[in-house]
Amino acid sequence: MTSTFPAIQLENVVREFHVGTHVVRALDSISLTIEHGEMVAIIGPSGSGKSTLMNTLGCLDQPTSGSFVLNGQDVSGLSDNQLAETRSRQLGFVFQSYNLLPRETALSNVELPLKYSGGYSGKDRRSAAKTALDRVGLSERYDHRPMQMSGGEQQRVGIARALVKNPELILADEPTGNLDTKSSAEVIEMLRSLNEEDGKTIVVVTHDTEVAEAMNRIIAFRDGRIVEDRSVDQPTPTSASVDSSKQ
Repeated sequence: MTSTFPAIQLENVVREFHVGTHVVRALDSISLTIEHGEMVAIIGPSGSGKSTLMNTLGCLDQPTSGSFVLNGQDVSGLSDNQLAETRSRQLGFVFQSYNLLPRETALSNVELPLKYSGGYSGKDRRSAAKTALDRVGLSERYDHRPMQMSGGEQQRVGIARALVKNPELILADEPTGNLDTKSSAEVIEMLRSLNEEDGKTIVVVTHDTEVAEAMNRIIAFRDGRIVEDRSVDQPTPTSASVDSSKQ
């Protein structure tokens, strides 16, 4: 059933930090709506506010003022425990550095969110983790540890971990930042597939122009403000999709 609410709605969001006697306004009266099923790139130079925005969207930080409504729920005034519960239920995270436990298998790494939240039997955790790894094309890597996998495969394990609780919204922070060109293209194609085939809402923070142009919408930040918000009518094919089209 399609929600009647936007996936994300920010109204006049301000986030200020105190640095000594100075006040730094990392987000300056941001108003932004992201609908369900969108695939959005957040771009901008270092210090532009995009990481602060991602922390806000991920319920890791609270606005100084303004409102943040996530799928119809105003999360602006929630307690830390309530924010943690919201993150667990509604959000999946993909990180630049993968954040995998090196001594654990791919299967065990993907099971972690289910262990932390509780309420799942070992059998259910294992089944859900296998389903998520199958979805990202790693059916033959269940028992491999991170050091036995390429960077691209490790990032796909990270994506599987984000998927294991079936969130609608996936937040990816520089997901291709540690990858070579081929692996980067494969990861972006996977995110696009999750958007187009599974209906996931995808928000990606990136410095990579090619990654941004592969999304359906680009929002550019500078000095804590949105300076550009445009649709991408025909997202640029990544190297992986171009290569596959020639086969």
